[in-house]
Amino acid sequence: MQPDISVVIPLYNEEESLPELVAWIDRVCNEHNYTHEVIMIDDGSKDNSWEVIKNLSAQYPTVKAIKFQRNYGKSPALYEGFKAAAGNVVITMDADLQDSPDEIPELYQMIIKDGYDLVSGWKKVRYDNAITKNLPSKLYNGVNRWISGIKLHDMNCGLKAYKRKVIKSIEVYGEMHRFIPVLAKHAGFHKIGEKVVVHRARKYGVSKFGWERFINGFLDLLSIQFVSRFGKKPMHLFGALGAFAFLVGFIVVLWLAVERFIEGASFGITHKVGFYLAPPIMIIGLMFFLTGFLAELIVRNAADRNTYLTEERIGLGK
Repeated sequence: MQPDISVVIPLYNEEESLPELVAWIDRVCNEHNYTHEVIMIDDGSKDNSWEVIKNLSAQYPTVKAIKFQRNYGKSPALYEGFKAAAGNVVITMDADLQDSPDEIPELYQMIIKDGYDLVSGWKKVRYDNAITKNLPSKLYNGVNRWISGIKLHDMNCGLKAYKRKVIKSIEVYGEMHRFIPVLAKHAGFHKIGEKVVVHRARKYGVSKFGWERFINGFLDLLSIQFVSRFGKKPMHLFGALGAFAFLVGFIVVLWLAVERFIEGASFGITHKVGFYLAPPIMIIGLMFFLTGFLAELIVRNAADRNTYLTEERIGLGK
């Protein structure tokens, strides 16, 4: 039977928090009579997380899991979790107990009753360091809103709810988990909402993310915008730029030829700036055109980029 909710939890070295998290999710879902599954993706943990997960799966039949052979990152973990999820509504949350399972019922209702395609959590009140995390996060999200046009205060919040169709229509790879709302928008899902959620202080362990995520995140956002518009048709961009540059260079050459014809032998063509600019511009145009042509070939023949080595699975097929 298809469950009402799939809770997808990527994790790395979170052995201490997992028993409390699974018990909390199970209690909330049972109180509201939701059929559910919990899909945990162990992203190559070095601690005893997998042993804890195996014990939890014996205690809770709803727990399913995937163990990566090595650490790949959050996006690959979500990709595998989304692929395995069978629920009508898919909810993602982090494993560190900073996301509250008590938010599940309202997130579920916003998808089922209010008709949202995606609902992103907004940790309006945070317990992180104001200088090293909160301020950069606000700047980062401000840039995201400006570039993507999606008015979310906390695009990178791990607590999100999705219509099943959304997670089956997008491909999360690299570090694109930060921009799933952008991927959803470009896939044709425009009813994207936001819910203020409780941000709990970290109870166990330490944060796995540093300053570099802001720089990488900005570059990934530009990449998404580019790939979404031109990923399937790179020739439309590079071909247009190449044709424009070649045309500008050709017009300059043509103008010099006309001037030479009008002025005759007295015309010093080598003294004209255009004589030195036109050939490089035309060559650049040809290079852009060839880049677009090669990109088309690569796009048409690209291998599957989302293939990950898994060591073990619980409750899920290969």
